[in-house]
Amino acid sequence: MAPSQNLEAEGITRRRSLAALAGAGALALAGCTQSSGDGGSGGDGSGDGSGDGGDSLSGSINIAGSSTVFPLMSAVMEDFAEEHPGIDPTISSTGSGGGFSNYFCVGETDFNNASRPIQPEEEQLCADNGVEYIELIAATDALTVVVNPEADWIDSLTVEELATIWESDAVETWDEVRNEFPNEEIERYGAADTSGTYDYFIESVLGERGHTSDYQATEQDNNIATGVAGSEYAIGYFGFAYYFQNPDQLKALGIDSGDGPVEPSLETASNGEYTPLSRPLFTYPSMESLGNEHVAEFARYFVEQTTNEDLVAGDVGYVPATEETQEEQSQKLEDAIEQAQG
Repeated sequence: MAPSQNLEAEGITRRRSLAALAGAGALALAGCTQSSGDGGSGGDGSGDGSGDGGDSLSGSINIAGSSTVFPLMSAVMEDFAEEHPGIDPTISSTGSGGGFSNYFCVGETDFNNASRPIQPEEEQLCADNGVEYIELIAATDALTVVVNPEADWIDSLTVEELATIWESDAVETWDEVRNEFPNEEIERYGAADTSGTYDYFIESVLGERGHTSDYQATEQDNNIATGVAGSEYAIGYFGFAYYFQNPDQLKALGIDSGDGPVEPSLETASNGEYTPLSRPLFTYPSMESLGNEHVAEFARYFVEQTTNEDLVAGDVGYVPATEETQEEQSQKLEDAIEQAQG
């Protein structure tokens, strides 16, 4: 059995603990990490009242998917598990597509986090396995392009220049991107092809030009941060939260989509200025899992926290949902819970 990870007890601040978790790729916050025998939530939500304060809410919650949503889900779950000691959560960073294909759509997890909407082939896989679900909006992200802070020769890229670096027939040296850049080989770090960030980057920047295979691909965004921080001529992309956690080790580039460079930030992501790399983030709970009260309660808690500015923006680094969006998501969730438990 894996020991409980009590990060706050070790004097680690929320932001520092989230940065550490981002590199771990998996998180078991409370109790022991378990594999559910039925491949679902691993608990019937009945509880035994043995938790602190007589809390009867108990059971395992298994979550996989997007590395971008991982820090937010981890932060919310940390608070929820603290309130409900009988909850036994496991959160894995597998990439949006990896989570859908290998876990969620085959009935192995209760939620799948995603940095882009579920794709038709994933919808079909879920349908083939009898997995029903709903889509919930988690936050808004500013997909961030980063370079080494020592790279004082670059502060921004146009969308076209960004495409020449990452397209399938990509340039090899920086001076091929812009004449005044150094004649040095480009070192690329980015999302693996199972990642929703990879899919979104193709959709918003590359289109039919495709994505180069000449790069260090990973599902662990901290590996991208480490790689770029280690080389003056490196470049990478990932969710804004990972830059937010490493502002001194990385330099975020402004992106020029035609009206001048705009740097990624919570403000530019929320007001629409940071284009085309602002995007919604999602989580998908399964209907079967929502039939378990402990899973339903966590889903409710998650939606409640999507407007929590201190947590979503201050601790993690994403744009919180609006009150209107939260109300819509809450109603969608309550309708689903009523159906699942009816």
